[in-house]
Amino acid sequence: MNGKPTGTAAGPLAGVRVLDLSAYIAGPYGCALLADQGAEILKIEPPDGDNLRNYPSTLRDESRAFLGVNRSKRGIVLDLKKPNGLALLLRLVGDADVLVHNFRPSVPKRLGIDFEALQSLNPRLIYCAVTGYGETGPMKEKAGYDQVLQTMTGMCALQGKPGGPPEILYGSVVDYYAAALLAGGVSSALYERERSGLGQQVSISLLRSALAMQSARLVWAEGEGMDVGRDMRSGGVTGIHPTREGYLYISANTARFWSALCENTGLADLATDPRYDSVKKRAAHAGELIPRLHGALSHRTAIEWEAALGDDVPCAAARRIEEMFEHPQVIAEDMIAQMSHPVVGRYRGLSRSIRFSRTPGPAPFAAPALGQHTDDLLGEMGIDAVGTAQLKQDGAVR
Repeated sequence: MNGKPTGTAAGPLAGVRVLDLSAYIAGPYGCALLADQGAEILKIEPPDGDNLRNYPSTLRDESRAFLGVNRSKRGIVLDLKKPNGLALLLRLVGDADVLVHNFRPSVPKRLGIDFEALQSLNPRLIYCAVTGYGETGPMKEKAGYDQVLQTMTGMCALQGKPGGPPEILYGSVVDYYAAALLAGGVSSALYERERSGLGQQVSISLLRSALAMQSARLVWAEGEGMDVGRDMRSGGVTGIHPTREGYLYISANTARFWSALCENTGLADLATDPRYDSVKKRAAHAGELIPRLHGALSHRTAIEWEAALGDDVPCAAARRIEEMFEHPQVIAEDMIAQMSHPVVGRYRGLSRSIRFSRTPGPAPFAAPALGQHTDDLLGEMGIDAVGTAQLKQDGAVR
């Protein structure tokens, strides 16, 4: 496989070419989501590579995180600080539909790849800039990172226990949500371009992502005090509970689910008790309810309770991510694909993020090794072996 998308069924974004100059998670994974939909993604890295490649990993020669957020891309190394490297990028821009980067606002103009410069080369270009804090304001030049924005925007304060210190939400949730905003924003801009014939700039920031994730909290009615309750957790019975072996998450906020939980755990008397007939009341009486619930749950394992409660009560036994590779529901939904990487070898990873019935798109393929497709892509641009060797000698490509 040369790294090009394969398969007979085109995705809804087939024919769209995306130049991905971004690094870390938000920009790269946003481009991977576009690849899932059939777009051709060219991962353009500097000579040292995307810094995510250098993050700690239990894989010997590649970063697990890099593989996870860069599937279905072809990779080329360009040094944009070299005139020939920049010239190659500008040639690619002429035929591209989308360019994505996550430079700080002042950097693109310095490199000669700001929106105005590239729009003059390709008026149809969708230009997506991912920043930490946006492109205006006093913080626009600050480097933005997921957990920095979590901490700044109140997510960590609300994640922590009452009276305790703030706590990080691990898993790069702000980055991944920004990636989804990127994929949605770029797709909408492509749709609009079909009507107007013109490209435009799409701006994504981690700050906007972190606040968008909290839109239910980010409501402040006139006359409210500063310390109104904004926690979205219902409390009380809903939450993670110990069992005879393992832990079980239970959601029993509706009358139906509360009643079913009581019946299935041998606590039928609680279902008809008016002291517990609402979420608020159950939260207020958690000190009485939780010990009885834990006593009942202690008779079975979490997996056994998950099966016993079935469709009656929304619940899940706490599992490790490794168990998802063989989970029957994951397999039934065809969520895992086998891929082959030139350094790592064969590995399993996410197949697609979205299912389309008529335009499913090509099969996913492995994230590129650093510069894996440089020669192929230069060849497609009409540059022969001698020209490629000269560019490598000049340090413009790798």
